[in-house]
Amino acid sequence: MKSYAAVDLGASSGRVMVGRVGPDRLELTEAHRFPNRPVRTSEGLRWDVLGLYAGVLDGLRAAGQVDSVGVDSWAVDYGLLDADGALLGNPVHYRDSRTEGIAEKVWATVPAEELYAATGLQYAPFNTLYQLVAARHSAQLAHAERLLLIPDLLTYWLTGEQGTELTNASTTQLVDPRTRDWSYDIASRLGIDLRLFAPLRHPGDPAGLLRAEVLEETGLAGPVPVTAVGSHDTASAVAAVPADGERFAYICTGTWSLAGLELDAPVLSEESRAANFTNELGLDGTVRYLRNIMGLWLLQECVRAWGEPELGPLLTAAARVPALRSVVDAGDAAFLAPGRMPERIAQACRASGQPVPASPAEITRCILDSLALAHRRAIDEAQRLAGHPVDVVHVVGGGTRNALLCQLTADACGLPVVAGPAEAAALGNVLVQARAHGLVGDLGDGRSLLTRTQPLTRYEPRGDAARWHEAEARLTGG
Repeated sequence: MKSYAAVDLGASSGRVMVGRVGPDRLELTEAHRFPNRPVRTSEGLRWDVLGLYAGVLDGLRAAGQVDSVGVDSWAVDYGLLDADGALLGNPVHYRDSRTEGIAEKVWATVPAEELYAATGLQYAPFNTLYQLVAARHSAQLAHAERLLLIPDLLTYWLTGEQGTELTNASTTQLVDPRTRDWSYDIASRLGIDLRLFAPLRHPGDPAGLLRAEVLEETGLAGPVPVTAVGSHDTASAVAAVPADGERFAYICTGTWSLAGLELDAPVLSEESRAANFTNELGLDGTVRYLRNIMGLWLLQECVRAWGEPELGPLLTAAARVPALRSVVDAGDAAFLAPGRMPERIAQACRASGQPVPASPAEITRCILDSLALAHRRAIDEAQRLAGHPVDVVHVVGGGTRNALLCQLTADACGLPVVAGPAEAAALGNVLVQARAHGLVGDLGDGRSLLTRTQPLTRYEPRGDAARWHEAEARLTGG
């Protein structure tokens, strides 16, 4: 058995997990979990990246001796370093308002159709490309010598080595998914200096050794290597989908829902762009063809507004609310910003002429029905646009603990749902480290190991499919 520390940072919490891998064995335990609370300053919404790094060090101390460390996190955001390697301010949060109206300025130089054909990335207002254009005249960017995406920044602090891991780089809207290299033409036309980025790394590449100061603070005995993993947490989560064969869809659930397919090549058609699907890079030459859906962020914000009631009783009450009374578009950018989420959901229902949910149980049921409907729409459209039919939907991530959402997703999609593992990103992180040490073979071998060792729950579709058609027609007008 070898032990691997998986640093897995989500948009609302971080964790350090320890994976132990051996012949036909894969065990995961939590060493340390810590909150990830953005901070609103006079400058805008920022990440408390020093607090996150402190949580990582605490987690490595709690993990004990390990054979390797890997870091994954959310995508698109970054830190800027000066010529001495010092951080220039706290990284900007992707929910900050600085990118409002920036996309239209970008499209005036590179039309949206050209941008998609070159990079395959969906429109999202917070894509790194738009963030960099928004920061073009800032003092920080003017003084920056290096840009590191969040997991690469933490890896740099752990090792002193700089790199840009490919799966996360593919979310910047500056990578060509066909060549799996930078899109030099797009960057040049938009005045983005790609020399800001450190050299590209691939999952499994060595990323350095823990610095002496880190060893001293964590109590670990060196040398301890750091291994580049699928540093975009969705890339790691998809690597941990316990699928058999190719005819599967996946939904990575958490703050976001990422619903789509694993493909051998990107889908760069104009129809795909219009449907707002993205082509992000995965392990072993794969493409994650998916749509971003607002996800459990909607419920998280409501729970926060309601004073943090217990989730179990809330879901039990929601299950008793009549199904599909009211639904909202869970991909609507109107729900992106924090604050007043129950009122915003109620207003969306009112504006569309539907019954207005009032109680926490009614609003929760509206959210879960809406998410299941968004999952259905994304998976149906992905199959059609990619010409890639599926027989099963794998749900991984924190949403697997929400049995009502999993069952509603099976009902909406008309396909069986296999839920688990919950800590998919951490498990994918561990599997890449284990591969780098020769303990696991290719992607299929890792998934087979997951199927044999992780608890999974199967949900069969039930109910009347016509009701989901009718609910979707309410949103689309079709």
